[in-house]
Amino acid sequence: MSKRAVLEVIALGVEDAVAAQAGGADRLELVTDMAADGLTPSAATVAGIRRAVDLALRVMIRPAAGFAAGDVERLVRVAGELREAGAEEFVLGFLDEGGAPDLAAVERVVAVLDGCPWTFHRAIDRAADRDALRKQLDGMPGLDTYLTAGSADGVDGGLPVLLAEAGRAGEPGYGQQLLVGGGLRLDHVPVLLKAGVDGFHIGGAARPGGWGEPVSAEAVAVWRAVVDGA
Repeated sequence: MSKRAVLEVIALGVEDAVAAQAGGADRLELVTDMAADGLTPSAATVAGIRRAVDLALRVMIRPAAGFAAGDVERLVRVAGELREAGAEEFVLGFLDEGGAPDLAAVERVVAVLDGCPWTFHRAIDRAADRDALRKQLDGMPGLDTYLTAGSADGVDGGLPVLLAEAGRAGEPGYGQQLLVGGGLRLDHVPVLLKAGVDGFHIGGAARPGGWGEPVSAEAVAVWRAVVDGA
């Protein structure tokens, strides 16, 4: 029996987290400010959600919009504060001006995370060379997942890339879980499951009323069923 695919839902606060858990989510990505595509939530938010649900929580380390690392000392400080607030899993990703991974910044942050598991997020979809990025990051402590749509434009445009990368699982640089998100629709899921993808990430799709409304447990339950192959 293969293990079931992971369904990760974006949560902005406790209400989202409780609804996502009720709907059958396996894991939450904790962020704030979706107008900037998701920034680091407050330590208080992380602690509050940790108390409210018993799901795995991946916390965003991204103090400002864009994919540049910016002030690395600030990144390191933020990572330390989140660890102190009880965060044990993280989401991050920094590119340099040429679209290569900012290895110096990633290494500094990962050192503070102390072996905790983390996702390299959709910065990969803006990279100059996805394959080179994966190989450069391979072996980075704790890196176990890539969140990607296969394209900067979303899953519709990135589907061929996602299917190709799923087929390379186990090759150097491709040992991490593929977590597909970014314009993901229910009709994409069966195609991706068939290709061996076992991670799905939703944000707006869990909120039929838009980002101004909380997560809907019913919407998450629909995704749960489709991700489980129903």
